Amino acid sequence: MNKALSLLALLLFAAAVHAADSERTYITPPGADPKAAPPYSSGVLVNGTYYVSGTLGVDPATGKVPADAEAEVHFVMDSVKQTLERAGLTMSDLVSVTIYCTDLELYDKFNAIYRSYFPGHYPSRAFIGVAKLVRGARFEIAGIAVKPAKSR
Repeated sequence: MNKALSLLALLLFAAAVHAADSERTYITPPGADPKAAPPYSSGVLVNGTYYVSGTLGVDPATGKVPADAEAEVHFVMDSVKQTLERAGLTMSDLVSVTIYCTDLELYDKFNAIYRSYFPGHYPSRAFIGVAKLVRGARFEIAGIAVKPAKSR
C-alpha cells in the first residue's frame, strides 16, 4: 500500500512539474478589457489540450441572457464554437463537455439544438442540474478539446 501511495505521489509530482514547464496560451475574446472582464480566460491551451471555461448563452447585441431558452442554447453553443475557433480548433476537436442547467425539463430542447453543432461523433458529456447560474442563465457549458497531432 505504501509503495502504491509513493508511486502515486511521484506520478502526481511529475505531472505537476511537466504542467509547470508547459507552454500555455491564454485565449480571451477580441477587444476584451482586462480590467472590466471577469478574472478568467475564455480558454487555456496547454500542450495541445484546450480547456474551455464555463460559457453562458449571452446575446452579444444586448449583453443579456435571452428570455427564450432555445435562443440561449444557440448563443451558448455559438460562444463555445467561437472560443474554440480563436484557438484554431473546431467543435469536432471537443472530447469532453460539461453542461450545467437550471431546468432539466429543457433537456430535450437543448439536445435538439446541440446535435446540430457536431458534424460527426459527439464528445463525452455530462448534463448536470443546478439550482442557479450567474446572470440568470439556464445553461453554462465548459469543455476540453484536443488539437489534432498534425497541427501541433
